[in-house]
Amino acid sequence: MARLVSLHARAAIQGQETDQVPVMLATITHPSLSVPAYLSSDPTERISADPLVYGTRHAGIVFPFVLMGAVLPDDQDKSPPKTTLVFENVDADMGRVLRSIPSPASVDLAVVLAATPDVIELQFTGLRATRGSYDANQVSLDISREPFTSEPMPAGRMTKARFPGLHL
Repeated sequence: MARLVSLHARAAIQGQETDQVPVMLATITHPSLSVPAYLSSDPTERISADPLVYGTRHAGIVFPFVLMGAVLPDDQDKSPPKTTLVFENVDADMGRVLRSIPSPASVDLAVVLAATPDVIELQFTGLRATRGSYDANQVSLDISREPFTSEPMPAGRMTKARFPGLHL
């Protein structure tokens, strides 16, 4: 199924020069987090002066700006879509946070334009953090969805007791 992307967003994402700024919004959830982590790739507006915080407001939620780069998920034929979020390693605790999470986090990504932050142009939901790595300069988080090929085989028998509608 083809994605419906507005012409303004397509021009902003693929254009050589544009006055539209595409913004990646990431929502990271995990059972160890009391509230989801909301992150924005653009300092769209000043949220507060003390402390100085920039970010993007989307659907009434503030997504604070972080030094983040992202590659949009690809659509490979024989593998699930994957992307990488790359954060500048500006705090010594960033690597410690990656090491402390014992299970994969859930990640939802949305692309909006800075001029219209409430209009989602692209959305990728139900992704999982599959790998985290870090060095002195960057913290990377690889994100993908569960491959369809990981379904158990056999998935279940189509017996009369389990699927009575098949055996009329």
